[in-house]
Amino acid sequence: MDFVSVRVITEDVARLVDFYERTTGIAARWATPDFAELVSPSATLAIASTATVALFAEGAARAAANRSVIVEFRVEDVDTLRAGLADRIGEVVQEPTTMPWGNRSLLVRDPDGNLVNFFTPVTADAVARAAR
Repeated sequence: MDFVSVRVITEDVARLVDFYERTTGIAARWATPDFAELVSPSATLAIASTATVALFAEGAARAAANRSVIVEFRVEDVDTLRAGLADRIGEVVQEPTTMPWGNRSLLVRDPDGNLVNFFTPVTADAVARAAR
């Protein structure tokens, strides 16, 4: 089995795609106006309209209702990224902080309120885990 992607459901696909393109530097691949993907070498973030939910099961997902999942991106240098994102992000939940497990982490919210973590492994153990 291969883990392929995470899909975020939104009322405004273009707005959310714009946020992720600006913060990650990854250009979205649009399949339809209701569905786009940001594909990196290690994972894909799919962004879909609420209209697509009915194709699976009506009411199975709700836009802007997430309070349990954090979308995460490993970056080269989280502090440099933070400086470059100053005018691109709205709510910063936590400025870059070194976590007990060895990652330096910047936590923000996307326009729908989903948590997004940009992190850099900074301790020897964290760097070793990232290399696996």
